[in-house]
Amino acid sequence: MNENFPNLELRPPLFYSWKIGIRFELGVDYDKNCAYKNNPYLQGVYSRVITLFKSLFSDKDDIYIVVDVNDYADGDTFKHKLNIFSRYIKDKSVLYRLTQNTIPYIFPEDDEEGAYKTHRFTLKCKTSDIKYFPILKAICNQDMGIRPSVFHRVYFININRKTIFHAYDDRGCDILATSPKTIKGVYDKYNDWILDYDRNEIDEVFK
Repeated sequence: MNENFPNLELRPPLFYSWKIGIRFELGVDYDKNCAYKNNPYLQGVYSRVITLFKSLFSDKDDIYIVVDVNDYADGDTFKHKLNIFSRYIKDKSVLYRLTQNTIPYIFPEDDEEGAYKTHRFTLKCKTSDIKYFPILKAICNQDMGIRPSVFHRVYFININRKTIFHAYDDRGCDILATSPKTIKGVYDKYNDWILDYDRNEIDEVFK
């Protein structure tokens, strides 16, 4: 991570923390009446996030899954903390590689008293080891009141391709790379999905 993305702080909004990246829009034509399973809005979100993920990850790629769990010192910190791994990993023996580090709360501006912490869980595996479709759907469900949901921040780091994939919720997805060439194909093929707000900045990278 430090070798390929030096000085990158792994925290949202990820796109604004690195010079080479794309911010894609996942959710289109949101309707407040869409808060039910498999509604058309979410079906579109799922389709986009899975398409982008599969464009950047092959089954044989070595990856890191990084999950940040916030600790608000309320005694309920680790409730369900490992579900995100045990539920979405095919072979449970892979979980023996899971590591955990406690780091300063990643949003210090929201922690004036310095009471919070972030527990960062990291798992090295292959893309083929994870049930990526269900976990990505659960991430996109988080603000919709639909289960299953994943509320922790989840980053997929592709060691081979030197990319980072972060779907933050049903609204969008950030993709970072060490070289524009690595993600130029995704930029070209799914150009219509790029978030218009950041389009000019993104276009400059790929000119």
